[in-house]
Amino acid sequence: MELEERITRAVALFRSGFNCSQSVVVAFADLYGFTEEQALHMSASFGGGIGRMRMTCGTACGLFMLAGLEQCALRGDDRAAKSANYALVQRLAAEFKRRNGSLICAELLGLKQPEGSPQASERTPEYYAKRPCPRMVETAARIWVEHLRGELPADAE
Repeated sequence: MELEERITRAVALFRSGFNCSQSVVVAFADLYGFTEEQALHMSASFGGGIGRMRMTCGTACGLFMLAGLEQCALRGDDRAAKSANYALVQRLAAEFKRRNGSLICAELLGLKQPEGSPQASERTPEYYAKRPCPRMVETAARIWVEHLRGELPADAE
């Protein structure tokens, strides 16, 4: 699958009912040896701004999970690898925030306060019409594609 197709797939996954984080992670997980089912499991808890608490946007969390799949410390004492991962996460976060104005789900949704309910929203035409979530999914997937192509701005801070 071409990288551009993965962006389209991420949005389609979201529109089919998967949460925002799952949609981003599943679109790329096979590149790192993960099955779709494994990707759905590992990213399930990050939708809705982490468990629908409206904290860090689930799409950004998905980006950060992909960063860990690509680059992480495999030994506890590997400070260089940890630092490289943190630097990548910070670059991704800065670029996401630059494009969207925030990393916080509640702010992206325009909420004055988090909803406080663990109940997943019903996916209706009204849901999609009032939420920026499909655009956030597309943006996060596009940022990852740009990273993979080496096109992500180096000064994203």
